[in-house]
Amino acid sequence: MAKTNFQYEKRQRELEKKKKADEKAKRKLEAKNSPGGEESEPADEDDAEQAKPE
Repeated sequence: MAKTNFQYEKRQRELEKKKKADEKAKRKLEAKNSPGGEESEPADEDDAEQAKPE
């Protein structure tokens, strides 16, 4: 029976954690640099809802 390559699996988990941390840091930086922070996205959705004919 073949042995499991635990080092490979661990490295893959570490790479995934690093990727997620980088993405989170990027989102935080974008939110910090954009005027209004994350409130700009819901405002866009509100504009779209107002444009709908009722």
